[in-house]
Amino acid sequence: MAYKSGQCYYCSMKVVAYSVKPFERESLAKANQKKHDITLIFNSLSLETAVFAAGKTAVIVFSTDDVSAVVIDRLAALGVKYITTRSAGCAHIDKTAAARNGVKLANAPQRQDVAGQTIENLDRWEMNKCAGKACVCGAGCKLKIISKA
Repeated sequence: MAYKSGQCYYCSMKVVAYSVKPFERESLAKANQKKHDITLIFNSLSLETAVFAAGKTAVIVFSTDDVSAVVIDRLAALGVKYITTRSAGCAHIDKTAAARNGVKLANAPQRQDVAGQTIENLDRWEMNKCAGKACVCGAGCKLKIISKA
């Protein structure tokens, strides 16, 4: 992979984004700049729709999605290693289940650029780095901490 000023170019993380609203499509696409292979779907995450995450490394969720223990168990069984939420809060995510499954978590604490923060979380994970201030891992993150320049 090529890196420049802490950014990863040529990244290829496979991701599915749940509960994507029509107005979010463009901002996510612009923030992503074709770095990651992101499938945008309108369906909300649930036990039934978790199947869309098969073969994906990460999922992007929203505060209305079901990110309960049973859903996280299913996502982990499908190979998901990362969950980032397009919200500042993360009360809708079962942190204990994520920690038990080794799934890393992040949110979008800077509400003015949710799409940018979401993609930045993916970029950092792609480089095997902690999501920094956006990290909300339940058992503490074991990835390398990097400071934002």
